[in-house]
Amino acid sequence: VQLVESGGGVAQAGGSLTLSCAANGFFFDVYHIAWFRQAPGKEREGVSCISGGDGKTMYADSVKGRFTIFIDKAKTTVYLQMNSLKPEDTAAYYCAADRDPVELMATMWDGADARYLELWGQGTLVTVSS
Repeated sequence: VQLVESGGGVAQAGGSLTLSCAANGFFFDVYHIAWFRQAPGKEREGVSCISGGDGKTMYADSVKGRFTIFIDKAKTTVYLQMNSLKPEDTAAYYCAADRDPVELMATMWDGADARYLELWGQGTLVTVSS
């Protein structure tokens, strides 16, 4: 089982990109899925997360109102729709999944060790030019 990300690229400030995180060999229905990002020289940042079971979502303040996380009906792909992009959104974006929401939340918001999450994608680069 693995996560496969796609959709990164270059966008101008104010533009949009959509990232995809596909579940290869399993379904997201019992997982909680998150997007993280890491810019050069900066700490990893939790961006958004969604419950594969009930679809509940959370967002970092830095992206609230601009990014939307959602999951397809088949529970095989999670998307991150990114609108009104800013240069400070430039980063490598990673999706991760875990069946334990407490573990995921601790990693996202409390800086817990990311190595304990069950699955990580390979990352996709987003570059926003001003």
